[in-house]
Amino acid sequence: MAPRVVIVGGGFGGLTAARALRNAPVAMTLVDRRNHHLFQPLLYQVATAALSPADIASPIRWILRHQRNAEVLLGDAVGVDTGLRIVQLADGEIPYDFLIVAAGATHAYFGHDEWRKLAPGLKTLEDALEIRRRVLLAFERAERQPDPVRRKALLTFVLVGGGPTGVELAGALAEISRQSLARDFRHFDPGSAKVILIEAGPALLAAFPESLRAAARHDLERLGVEVRTGAAVTRVEPGRVTVGNDTIAAETILWAAGVAASPLG
Repeated sequence: MAPRVVIVGGGFGGLTAARALRNAPVAMTLVDRRNHHLFQPLLYQVATAALSPADIASPIRWILRHQRNAEVLLGDAVGVDTGLRIVQLADGEIPYDFLIVAAGATHAYFGHDEWRKLAPGLKTLEDALEIRRRVLLAFERAERQPDPVRRKALLTFVLVGGGPTGVELAGALAEISRQSLARDFRHFDPGSAKVILIEAGPALLAAFPESLRAAARHDLERLGVEVRTGAAVTRVEPGRVTVGNDTIAAETILWAAGVAASPLG
């Protein structure tokens, strides 16, 4: 009997491993809590309504349909018993001879998980659609809001984290407010929306060369994004975020400040 290989996760890592074993004499099972592979680099475009979910998601079964030594199972992996060589699912278990864990990453709130509902991150299609809903609803509510102070808060978008996701989201939000939605409302100017990008470190895109960091900041500021570096968020509450001694009234707060290893999935 061919040895059984179980791969947990259908992202880039899991699919790369599966394809690498396509000619190996093994029986392979790929398990994921979702039935689609997600092209995460374009997830921010779904969040800002530039793309639809179907544009960046493909069924895992379809991707591996020609690989005869592979099967795909929909399941939520919750643990591994290395002694018994079993992957534990929420509703069962899968035995293995060899195990590859490629469950990806999730959001890191640095000990403040209570901020999760107030400041959603961007890792899944569900996250992207929730962010899209919040952003578009903010503009709709601003159209009906006569109080200029409340309207300003509705049109203030705060992004926490100056890595690739935060930079992409900030730029996309600035573009849709000043271009895509520029003529869609009658009672306010969408271009008056304020996008604030907050980064605790000294620069955006810390892992990139200095020239790219500087270019990213320049381009964001040219789009009207307010970039704050060396500024750490200390509190997130409904409708406001605190940065040091400064409190910003903002109905939409988005989180892109860190990643952590994902629980099995």
